[in-house]
Amino acid sequence: MRRGQATSGAAPLQGTHDIPHSAFRNPQSRRSGASPWQDAFRRLRRNGPAMLGLGILTAFVLAAVLAPWIAPYPFDRTNLRYGARPPSPTHLLGTDELGRDLFTRILYGARISFAVGILATLVSLTIGVAYGSIAGSAGGRADHLMMRVVDILYGLPFMFFVIILMVIFGRNILNLFVALGAVQWLTMARIVRGQVLSLKAREFVLSALAIGVSPARLLVRHVLPNALGPIVVYATLTVPAVMLEEAFLSFLGLGVQPPMASWGSLASEGSAAMESYPWLILFPGLALTVTLLALNFLGDGLRDALDPQMTAAR
Repeated sequence: MRRGQATSGAAPLQGTHDIPHSAFRNPQSRRSGASPWQDAFRRLRRNGPAMLGLGILTAFVLAAVLAPWIAPYPFDRTNLRYGARPPSPTHLLGTDELGRDLFTRILYGARISFAVGILATLVSLTIGVAYGSIAGSAGGRADHLMMRVVDILYGLPFMFFVIILMVIFGRNILNLFVALGAVQWLTMARIVRGQVLSLKAREFVLSALAIGVSPARLLVRHVLPNALGPIVVYATLTVPAVMLEEAFLSFLGLGVQPPMASWGSLASEGSAAMESYPWLILFPGLALTVTLLALNFLGDGLRDALDPQMTAAR
């Protein structure tokens, strides 16, 4: 009798530890056979601004990838005699003071801007997720010490730290990725640490611990996958922040170095001649503004789609 009771008591424990906590919150999606991620994707598709932002970003990314085939002129072709000219049928967005086609430079600049935003975000994501998950899993004094380090780093001026890194290690595109990512991981670490602390008290985590799952496996296989929602949302919102920081560094002369160009460096060059040639700052600034708005619309849409309260309400 005792043996039968032990078996019946272990069966539910074995069956629940692999079920994500989001599935417990959304019984309707479990009954319909849809996973929580499929349910979130359906809500995202019904969000008009988010889908508009996704469409704009897709168009810009495709234009950046296909720049060598779309651009009407070579990226580095100059024509000093032609000089700066306003938009015309020959040059859709005009030319700069060196006679270079601005439309071509914006297409190639999109490559650098997106690369800076995405790769620097990946750097911050890697550091922040690792640091935050270790702090949340360790708990106690280790967690307290690690988060006090984060608080101290928060007190340092971010851009000053980036400028120091660029001056020490040199002004090249790789160091720019690392420097921008190195100052963006603090908030990500706090978000991940909070999610890990919250998930540690969930039933599926306690069940996994009860059947002997190792802490490392528990973190990688069960806790972090169920914290992906906030991580994805914040990563989406980090990309525009990094792109803005790169534009600011370009205004200081510490961003992308010639002959390469980003939208930030193009706007910086245009600002020096904006009174005489306003299109030189108008079009790069417009491209950067539209992209940042699209990223924020998509980030807000992902936040709403992955909101567990909305999932439970549906």
